[in-house]
Amino acid sequence: MIYKDFKDLKLSSLGFGTMRLPTKGQNGDTPIDEEETAKMVEYAIKNGVNYFDTAYGYHSGESEKVIGKILNKYPRDSYYLATKFPGYDISNMDKVEEIFEEQLRKTGMEYFDFYLFHNVYEKNITPYLDEKYGILEYLLKQKENGRIKHLGFSVHGSYNVMKRFLDAYGKHMEFCQIQLNYLDYKFQDAKSKIELLREWNIPIWVMEPLRGGKLVKLQENQEEKLKQIRPDEEILAWAFRFLQSIPEVTMILSGMSNMKQMEENIEIFGENKPLNEDEIKTILGVADDMLKGKILPCTACRYCTSHCPKGLNIPELLSLYNEHTFTGGGFIAPMTISALPDDKKPSACIGCKSCEAVCPQQLKISETMKEFSKLLN
Repeated sequence: MIYKDFKDLKLSSLGFGTMRLPTKGQNGDTPIDEEETAKMVEYAIKNGVNYFDTAYGYHSGESEKVIGKILNKYPRDSYYLATKFPGYDISNMDKVEEIFEEQLRKTGMEYFDFYLFHNVYEKNITPYLDEKYGILEYLLKQKENGRIKHLGFSVHGSYNVMKRFLDAYGKHMEFCQIQLNYLDYKFQDAKSKIELLREWNIPIWVMEPLRGGKLVKLQENQEEKLKQIRPDEEILAWAFRFLQSIPEVTMILSGMSNMKQMEENIEIFGENKPLNEDEIKTILGVADDMLKGKILPCTACRYCTSHCPKGLNIPELLSLYNEHTFTGGGFIAPMTISALPDDKKPSACIGCKSCEAVCPQQLKISETMKEFSKLLN
């Protein structure tokens, strides 16, 4: 197992994300298969994994309970446990003490090694920063009391949202968890987020390294490009090797759902094999190829915005449309759109086509907004 230095700790480079644990239910969420999960935890620990990531809302609240129950069978100094304050639900903002105490009870822990502001994004950034809720003040107090060892945040919001959070709370943040993989390096502009965190000297925790499984298997021609360079490298390993090439990345979280995935990932993390410059260029080219023909080629020139009578941020809306359609749904676009006032959502488009008259890419923007509204509803 590869280890990374974080302050005075040695963290396994691979972390066990517990959002997609094996289940017995038909809905794929609950109940968690505790016996199989316990076997996976045992295998992980025996093979050097020492970081476990859970959250208040994972598996409808059962993940914290199950992972805490299993980990309590091991010496407390043999692993690191992370969980998060569920500010993705704004109704929780005034319940930080209540929820934190509940999380300690559910996990059976006296303290959390890592604790995060969960999912900073457009809709919750203002309440997260609102001093009347006292969230930062309370969490810093728990850190002072030793009940939180390290404080950080995760983000699904835009670069600007992330910058706003850092400008306010950055001096207190020890790590940041972002969605990062070779597809989202440009597609979700993770590159800019890496650069921002580099400016703050904040190490990166990675979520969605395999893009929900999309990077496990590629099209035949795409796989052939990679096989020509590294014949013995598994396709899914390329996603992890890409992340090993980014110096700021300390922790790579993988939401493993079965023992096979666990075994494959641990084998990959048996050695550090970062990509060289040419290999990085190739894998980013594969990402471009994956997106070709599946997303609208908006260049964000913003000619359209100056001609929109409704003042819509068309490039941003098209970017969210691309995310939503390429992913086949998901929560990111609906979550971000929900933060907008009604007169700035795709549904506010009146179909006047003034934007299309000046679009260099000749995109059918009005039809896209209509389709996007339909998809969101």
